[in-house]
Amino acid sequence: MRFEHRIGGEGLDTSDAVMAAIASALKFPSYFGHNLDALYDCLTDLSWLPAGEHVLIWSNPAPLRAADATAYDAIAAVLADAVADGAGGDAYLSVLLQAD
Repeated sequence: MRFEHRIGGEGLDTSDAVMAAIASALKFPSYFGHNLDALYDCLTDLSWLPAGEHVLIWSNPAPLRAADATAYDAIAAVLADAVADGAGGDAYLSVLLQAD
């Protein structure tokens, strides 16, 4: 089964805002630590989600990239690493960045 989880770009111009949007879209557990290490940990676990592919769709990442290119690069790297490393359970992650 395939599940889509969407975040938009509008208003997501800080690392904190993007991480909060990802956490909300993927219904992260309350123990999520709101930092890059915790983001990676949650993205490579996904045990709280039903089995299947979970596609995180980030439309218009330009606001973060324009406001803080370093933060954008860091989050994009964590997303790529999480997909490459994969979740250990029946739920796994795919990411789609929809650039403008």
